[in-house]
Amino acid sequence: MTATEQQPLGSPFSAASTAEDILAGRDLSGMTAVVTGGYSGLGLETTRVLTAAGARVVVPARRPDVARDALREVRGSEVIPMDLADLDSVRSAAAHIGDRIDRIDLLMAVAGVMATPERRVGPGWEGQLTANHFGHFTLTCELYPLLASAGGARVVVNSSAGHTLTGIRWHDPHFRTGYDQWLAYGQAKTANSLFAVHLDALGRGDGVRAFALHPGKIITGLQREMTLREQIERGWVDKHGKVVGADFKTPFQGAATGLWAATSPLLDARGGLYLEDCDVARVSAPGTPMDDGGVRAYAIDPEEAARLWDLSVAATGATPITR
Repeated sequence: MTATEQQPLGSPFSAASTAEDILAGRDLSGMTAVVTGGYSGLGLETTRVLTAAGARVVVPARRPDVARDALREVRGSEVIPMDLADLDSVRSAAAHIGDRIDRIDLLMAVAGVMATPERRVGPGWEGQLTANHFGHFTLTCELYPLLASAGGARVVVNSSAGHTLTGIRWHDPHFRTGYDQWLAYGQAKTANSLFAVHLDALGRGDGVRAFALHPGKIITGLQREMTLREQIERGWVDKHGKVVGADFKTPFQGAATGLWAATSPLLDARGGLYLEDCDVARVSAPGTPMDDGGVRAYAIDPEEAARLWDLSVAATGATPITR
């Protein structure tokens, strides 16, 4: 990825496009996808549309019983237990997937948490960085041989405009000197973007390309850790919990950019890019409002991405990917 590539391509789709619009007329028969969080919110819409187009979809789920209930009528989907915040669980899920399939065409990292109270997991890691980044990082590394076997796989990572809140806090990534739920979220979303940048650099020789994206502002289960009062104060919902923000997308629209990343021919031979509104995003200047769109330069910086990759390998003990 170069700075000149991080600019819109003139996609025929837009912020108003839906998941169904993206895959209209597409036949994905014979393809296998893994969709984390594929049983609620954007993930559920992603799973529904992929299976409707003929793909087989494996859904790793922290709540497998809930996932099976949500996907009961979604033919072509299957659920396996996995908790992104528990790396032993992630490795177990990866091994289970490897026992059942011999290739992965699409790996879509949709699951995530946002603005949670302070939680310590594993060896005292900050919870949002662990669930949003370390968990997906470990899963991808363990599944990488299956991605390479596809001969043209794509990895799609849900980041967020929240990445504009902060880059990686190299001096204190686990907030040991004081916790801030929104900075922790912002750092995790920057990590999602940087992960895609370096994964693409390592994987392109095997035909594995990676993308990060902002799905848009959507009210889903992602806000479950926030009180109604907090959401009202941010101008998201009214006192009844009804969405009032004019720039919010529906879940059907929110799933569209991820599916565009997964399937668009405009992205053939490209990768390491940050996407929004079903197109490549522009680079945004420091200090511009989050809702103005675009991606901060630090979230697509190759050197920052390589540094985060090394930190993640050392922390998780994940199987390294080499060029």
